[in-house]
Amino acid sequence: MAESEPVPVQVGEKRGCPENEDNDTPAKKLRKEGDNKNGGPPHQDEEGEEEELEGEASEGEDGETFANMMKHGLTELDVGILKFVSDHEGFSGILKERYSDFVVHEINKQGKTVHLDDLSIPAGAEDVPEADQQPKESDVLTEEQKTQLGELQLFKNKEGNVSIEVMDDTKEKRTLVHKAIKTQFPGLETKTEEKEGSKFIVAYHAAGKKALAAPRKHFWPKNRGSFCHFVLYKENKDTMDAINVLSKFLRLRPNMFSYMGTKDKRAITVQEIAVLKITAERLAHLNKCLMNLKLGNFSYKNHPLKLGELQGNHFTVVIRNISGTNEQVHQAMTSLKQTGFINYYGMQRFGTTAVPTQQVGRAILRNDWNEVVDLILKPRPGAEKEFLVRCREEWAKTQNPEAALKKLPNKRCVEGQLLRGLSMYGKKNIVTAFGLIPRNNRLMYIHSYQSVVWNTMVSRRIEAFGLKAVEGDLVLKGTTAHVLSAEEAECHTIHDIVMPLPGFDVIYPTHHVGKGYRELLSADGLDIDNMRHKVKDYSLAGAYRRIIIRPSDVSWEVIEYDDPRISLVHTDFEKLERKPAPVFNKEGKYRALRMEFSLPPSTYATMAIREVLKLDTSIKKQTQLNTTWFN
Repeated sequence: MAESEPVPVQVGEKRGCPENEDNDTPAKKLRKEGDNKNGGPPHQDEEGEEEELEGEASEGEDGETFANMMKHGLTELDVGILKFVSDHEGFSGILKERYSDFVVHEINKQGKTVHLDDLSIPAGAEDVPEADQQPKESDVLTEEQKTQLGELQLFKNKEGNVSIEVMDDTKEKRTLVHKAIKTQFPGLETKTEEKEGSKFIVAYHAAGKKALAAPRKHFWPKNRGSFCHFVLYKENKDTMDAINVLSKFLRLRPNMFSYMGTKDKRAITVQEIAVLKITAERLAHLNKCLMNLKLGNFSYKNHPLKLGELQGNHFTVVIRNISGTNEQVHQAMTSLKQTGFINYYGMQRFGTTAVPTQQVGRAILRNDWNEVVDLILKPRPGAEKEFLVRCREEWAKTQNPEAALKKLPNKRCVEGQLLRGLSMYGKKNIVTAFGLIPRNNRLMYIHSYQSVVWNTMVSRRIEAFGLKAVEGDLVLKGTTAHVLSAEEAECHTIHDIVMPLPGFDVIYPTHHVGKGYRELLSADGLDIDNMRHKVKDYSLAGAYRRIIIRPSDVSWEVIEYDDPRISLVHTDFEKLERKPAPVFNKEGKYRALRMEFSLPPSTYATMAIREVLKLDTSIKKQTQLNTTWFN
């Protein structure tokens, strides 16, 4: 599974972050049978990509090991993804060969596409009251001190700290020095020490120490909005990783940040973020030391952001090395623009390991807690990291949570959190022990079960009735579902039809496909008339979801190029740096399809790409094809 290694785009002037940069995952070669994205609860990233629950085993595996692991993974057929809406001939190509081949721009509540195009600080944002007219912070430190502090910030100082002697020893002067260091060199903490009768301010790295707690209160003008909103441009990093990095450098808790949706890791993404009572100046300073992140378009507002408030996302996707003729591409993209695609929940909704997340979800809903533990902890086929294999073997052999936990170097994975719960509360209190897993992760299991039911029933609906509204289908009137009569069905199109995710607060289609919900849940040991759970968190209200999505703002072009390493998209950061847009040949060694489209929230972009290419988007299938293609 070798790939021509992408040349990382250097974002930020210096390497300042202590984190190890993420390695690119293998390219996904798509041949007859893509990758994936946005589905309902709990997270709605640019394509609904939810965090993997038990995927830590696959990080950093080489191609052969990863291929072995994926032999036991899921295919689209396993999760109910069966149908296409168009009849054009599919073609092959490489999706996400480079992370810059997948660019996502958030569309905000007002319908505006979010861009990073301004790094300046808002005028007047840093005004201070006249009573506080003091020397500027930048005048307090000498050039030599600034150089030393800069090296310390970038982990180039072997001493691990910088001491600055305070000659004019007044509290006001010391306060200015403390403030200057923290403002100009985010990530550094300071303290005052006395040595041999002189006072020194010592700067050191706060990261890793408990000094990361709440920041000190700083003056905040009354006429300034309490929240600084900014645009976050990130490369090859997911939203929570990026926020954790910002939190560490600003000495904040991650929950001080708010956002409208989480964005994919293996991509370039642009989204709005808000943070409570942190100045634009402090945020802008981070651009000097962060890699693969850039912050700009600062403004102050009186409100945070809320999950789901966005109108959607705009995608720019490059499929490299395509086999399709220009006519095939035209047919496929015209169909996507005019008809759309089936709004399936994509593959990452269901995990990548031999134990699918929906099986765990089904066991939770059946209240079978011994099976929940067994599914998460038992040994499983396929390659995993050695420590996880040892942990599972220990559990199978001894059923001793403490002994199994000792095999894990990282206790924060799902297995570690469950074992910690079992060691604290015992095997007779599994519900409480399971509660140590973060709530969103627990809910992902049952949402993945709902999702596979929805996918399966929608495939049956398309198979039975095709692309027209029929008697017994559901449409939404406001937020209420309404069953269509034969006469009403004549006045509706397939784009109006919704299907329910199972729950206690939904109705079902009245035709024979709708009745299939009861049979499917019954076969899984569940009662469709009793979807309330003893544990309130796991009670499913249900929801309605459109079965066909028609993207907006669809455009495309076929590009010819010779160098597989060049970027085929002109990013916001490159525009800010005044780098020229890529220039394409009239003729080239390779052909790529560059497509753009906008989707509403909770919609998986790779389900749109699947419809264009007619390809199986599962990692299992991708890995088999990649291995064949590159060997």
